[in-house]
Amino acid sequence: MADIFDVIADATRRDILNLLHQRSQAEVGTGEQGTSVSEIVTALGLSQPTVSKHLKVLREANLVTVREEGQHRFYRLSPDPLEDVEDWLLPLLGGEAVTEDVLTLAASLPAQARQVADAIGQAAAAGTHRVESAVQAVVKKLGGNKGSDS
Repeated sequence: MADIFDVIADATRRDILNLLHQRSQAEVGTGEQGTSVSEIVTALGLSQPTVSKHLKVLREANLVTVREEGQHRFYRLSPDPLEDVEDWLLPLLGGEAVTEDVLTLAASLPAQARQVADAIGQAAAAGTHRVESAVQAVVKKLGGNKGSDS
């Protein structure tokens, strides 16, 4: 199996993962299960062979699951392998690793409560990232202006 970092290094594969993530969020409560290859082709404007090639790599890395229905294949995001990336990345960003207590609590929640908690956590992380990025941009700009005032 390819290294997870090699797999997600490709922009097309990241686009596919993002699309599958968005679709999985939209599917909650609708009864739909997965995104077809043709939907991926249309949404990303890629050829079917290109999408199939990237889906094969994502399948081999266990980042997607596939459900076959006749001649159609439906893909869903399987984010568990991304925990390795998260474990590597969190210390670099100053975050703390998730404790066993939190994991135990999360496992005991009903599926809908876990989905709500995940959505809240993702929104909080995205907001924090935007604020940090904005602060860094302002500091960089102010730092650049100081040097030009002299």
